Amino acid sequence: MAEAAEAVVAAWAQASHAATPRLSALQLEALLITRRKPGTNLTRLADEVGAAPPAVSRLCDRLEAAGLLRREPGRTSRREIGLVLTAAGHELIDALLARRYARFGEVLSRMPSAERADLLTGLLAFSKAAQLAEPDQAQD
Repeated sequence: MAEAAEAVVAAWAQASHAATPRLSALQLEALLITRRKPGTNLTRLADEVGAAPPAVSRLCDRLEAAGLLRREPGRTSRREIGLVLTAAGHELIDALLARRYARFGEVLSRMPSAERADLLTGLLAFSKAAQLAEPDQAQD
């Protein structure tokens, strides 16, 4: 199981290495969360990445300076600041996801179709079990 998980993580990470500008795993995670949940605030982002709000604020400062992220007034409260990707941030994430999908496509194309179907069944079951184990995240 561990060997299979490591292979999946390695294939996933290979696509990230080509990202320009070069970003840390935490920076990529922050961009991916912001893409999934536009307007999320710093506190929620900090909770999702498991870091302290001041550290996430500095991380967002760097992403904003790189032109990938923008802070804007919240939708429900002017005191709250929401985070959104810039056009460059969307382009970077789109390119990253395209590389990831291509890499997985290459690997999956070397597998017999019955094994691909079994893999999908197993991964869907794993995903469902993981969501049940983390009720706070399953509701997002």
